[in-house]
Amino acid sequence: MKKIMKIALALLLIGGALALSLTMVYITVTSGARLDETKLVNYSQSVTFCDAEGNKIATSSIEGNRSTVTADKLHDYTKNAFIASEDRRFYSHGGLDPARMVKALFKNMAGLSFKEGASTISQQLVKNTHLSNKKTIKRKLVEIKLARQLEKRYSKDEILEMYLNTIYFGHSCYGLQSAARFYFSKDAADLSLTESATLAGLLSSPNNYSPFKDEEKCLKRRNLVLKSMLDCGFITEEEYKEATTQPIGAIKNDEAFFANRYLDGAASELEALGLDCYTELAGCKVYTYLDQNAQRAAESVAFDADGAIIITDGQNGVCALAGTLTNAVRQPGSTIKPLLVYAPAIEEKLIHTFTKIDDSPVSFGGYSPKNHDGKYHGTVTAAESLIKSYNIPAVKIMNSLTTDRAKEYAEKLGIALDKEDENLALALGGMKYGVTIKTLCDGYTTFRRGGIYGPSKFIKSIENSRGKVIYTAEGNYRRAFSKGTCSLINQTLIQTSVEGTAKKLKNIGYEIASKTGTCGDREGNTDAYAIAYTSQHTIAVWMGDRNNDKSDITGGGSCCNVLLKILPEIYKKAPPPLEKDEGTKVIQIDRDDYINFGKIVLAEDISPDINKFQVKCLSGNIPSAKSSKFSHPTIQQPYVTAENNKIFVVLCQTKYYSYLIKFDDNVVYDGPYCKDLKLSLSSQRGKMTITPYYLFEGKKYMGESHVFSVDLEDRHIELPPDITKKNWYSDL
Repeated sequence: MKKIMKIALALLLIGGALALSLTMVYITVTSGARLDETKLVNYSQSVTFCDAEGNKIATSSIEGNRSTVTADKLHDYTKNAFIASEDRRFYSHGGLDPARMVKALFKNMAGLSFKEGASTISQQLVKNTHLSNKKTIKRKLVEIKLARQLEKRYSKDEILEMYLNTIYFGHSCYGLQSAARFYFSKDAADLSLTESATLAGLLSSPNNYSPFKDEEKCLKRRNLVLKSMLDCGFITEEEYKEATTQPIGAIKNDEAFFANRYLDGAASELEALGLDCYTELAGCKVYTYLDQNAQRAAESVAFDADGAIIITDGQNGVCALAGTLTNAVRQPGSTIKPLLVYAPAIEEKLIHTFTKIDDSPVSFGGYSPKNHDGKYHGTVTAAESLIKSYNIPAVKIMNSLTTDRAKEYAEKLGIALDKEDENLALALGGMKYGVTIKTLCDGYTTFRRGGIYGPSKFIKSIENSRGKVIYTAEGNYRRAFSKGTCSLINQTLIQTSVEGTAKKLKNIGYEIASKTGTCGDREGNTDAYAIAYTSQHTIAVWMGDRNNDKSDITGGGSCCNVLLKILPEIYKKAPPPLEKDEGTKVIQIDRDDYINFGKIVLAEDISPDINKFQVKCLSGNIPSAKSSKFSHPTIQQPYVTAENNKIFVVLCQTKYYSYLIKFDDNVVYDGPYCKDLKLSLSSQRGKMTITPYYLFEGKKYMGESHVFSVDLEDRHIELPPDITKKNWYSDL
């Protein structure tokens, strides 16, 4: 018994010593921590957005649009939604919830982390208004001390009221009143049960649970709050069941805080940065890339359908965004061709822009692409097929490239593909989900940036309330294409604006690259695009319908007309030309081989200029084969006939050569190409030889002779057996 008493006493002394030590630590760490009552009622938090020139955008800040709520004006279910979600024992504890703290302690120990905080509403209020968001022991101890002070000075309703007026709800909304107006266009006092639960559900992660970003996730979160309210006895089973059947019902009211889509995009990017909304963002200034002139031009466009316009500048900043549906994910149509077909194929050295492709009917395992005009165009170059946006050549190139390689380039360009997209229809923009207009804009910006890809940004920098820069945009850049590939694509898409599907832009007055795209069928079109870029800007236009209803919109028509309205407002003088030469090499190829047979071989130095064809190719993809037709002249089999004691010689497709013709070692002709030769011979029988040759700078390059046996009496001409078996052309 005495032994047990000794052990108990020892444990008691150890426990007492530990408690005393913890108390001393608590006192030491929290000494000087005092509750500042002015911070608790500071409802002037604001986020001020500025344009590229540093000018404040008057309608972008929530400053001046703030108003507070008083707890007695709110419905009980509104207050209870926050209590059930954040602090169920709010009215019964003294600022701390020991049971939750112990539970959180064990979870943190098990997970070897500090994720669980067990903060009450009182603790959250002092943390949001007095402390940083760092999860440290010191901050937690100070938070506990201030929460206890808070509870001693204010009633529960006062604490709840201050909490609801300072809490952050996302989209730059501080306080319940601002959130109610932004999400539901009403006062906080008029919120319904489901609306209250929706707003309460946002608090744990406003950026993730926003109904404007992920309505399904928001709905699940709202219903979880409703279940907590049911468990707490705040609502009945019937009320719970009825509420969970209701839609979210959020209505984005731009007039509440933002005058245009640009600021909406900037606010979304701001939240995604993950900066603490209380200690870092409250009172901050956000400097954007907004160009007021470009924004006015974009907003002045009157769409005949839903639409979107995005303009990015030389710094890869979004300088304008306007439209009725700026974040729609849609089928990209032919605008995907340069990004996932032609540029990758050039980069992989599968094609040159002058490579010839047969635009004729083809089937790949039952998939038979058709051209948009319903026609076939025979042999076309890769450049021509892109300029005119022919579908069949694009699919053939994709087949050679493979969808696996195309997928790799999609990843480099920030284009998300579904598993179902990995088929040849991808060459024509066939995708399960599609892309946003911003994604396409960023992809085309890669070409004018010499192959460097990076997602465009709205925000340039952020200053906190003390004027300290806490964020500067740093591009997440990576190389997607070589400079040479971009030069070749730039040159081709410039021609698209002159003679291709975007030829409405041909009289714009300066160099501009462009690509159009239209998705639809005989019954109408669902999506249309026109994307244009200069050395300074990329301008992307989308038109469609939010319900995918069909209309007569087209990329080359409707969307190019929008570009024609915007471009003159952006450029009062011509921008510098796009890069078209860097990373490329101009070469001379053999004209005859290319024109007649589609063969790409270098022309010989001694080749006549008329047989040289100048082209531009990737520096690393210069043809290795070189023609030898002039240094080693050869001809197809000549055709020789005898009639009326005369010999007729037909020289086949050899117009660049001269010919030496002998009969029994006597020269009967020595001269330039002539299609039909009529020769008079001195004898009825003999041996004829025809030898092609080429003269260059006084040097004669002789080819192999063709030998015939001639008998004019019998009108008989015979070639030796070894000659007849030789295919002179294919043996070049």
